[in-house]
Amino acid sequence: MELTINNLSFSYAGVPILKNIDLSVDLGELVAIVGPNGSGKSTLLKCINHILKTKQNSILLDGQDTNKLNIKRLSQLMGYVPQTSISAFPFTVFDVVMMGRKPYIHWSIGEHDNEIVAQIMKLLGIDHLAMRQFPELSGGEQQKVIIARALAQQPQILLLDEPASSLDIKHQLEILCILKGLAQSKERSVITTMHDLNLASRFSDRMLMLKKGCIYAMGKPENVLTTQSIEDVYGIKADVSFSTVGRPIITPIVNDFNDFTSKVSLFFEEKQELKV
Repeated sequence: MELTINNLSFSYAGVPILKNIDLSVDLGELVAIVGPNGSGKSTLLKCINHILKTKQNSILLDGQDTNKLNIKRLSQLMGYVPQTSISAFPFTVFDVVMMGRKPYIHWSIGEHDNEIVAQIMKLLGIDHLAMRQFPELSGGEQQKVIIARALAQQPQILLLDEPASSLDIKHQLEILCILKGLAQSKERSVITTMHDLNLASRFSDRMLMLKKGCIYAMGKPENVLTTQSIEDVYGIKADVSFSTVGRPIITPIVNDFNDFTSKVSLFFEEKQELKV
């Protein structure tokens, strides 16, 4: 299934957030959306998932306008993992993941639904948490449960907003390897926002770099992550080297921040002198 975005623009209260976004994602791709805070990354995901309304023919699935799809059908085709989730679900982990089966359940939960939920929980390594209460979990555990809930929808388009942000490095790699495997299975496409440029470089097939709501660059990581693009978009200087697998590795140059560090240190020294 091909996702096509045509000339997508979006505004909050008349303030432009996204401007003339064009993007096409094929089945089997993992696309990372990067850019500084406020560049429109999360807004773009919400537009794709129709949390935010867009104009007709701006978002297409296999050429069909998604505005014409009902909520149930759209939920079967797209799964969404928000950046933050409400942690007050008065449910067990198994029940939260089962919520992802809602688009398929007519009268009652079937054996097939139970099997899918059990398999996904095992895949993500949370099957031992099945009977735990969701609010009792750590932030990282909750994030894995919410990802499992989205996978239970069996979507062809999986949208994730900073899916690894609350995880330690081991579980970040674990989740991103799973997402990469899901894309490589050719059964679905994965679109995810990411702040960590090195993780985005390592795991994405293509990258979309946003600057102030516009596409600054799009393509393979080695074509998007350059010293010039990082300086233009993030306002910092960085060295770009390459890993053994040919992916860019970004190392920020911190010399430019030495003056700021000195000013902060001086400020607190002066404060301390005033106290004396």
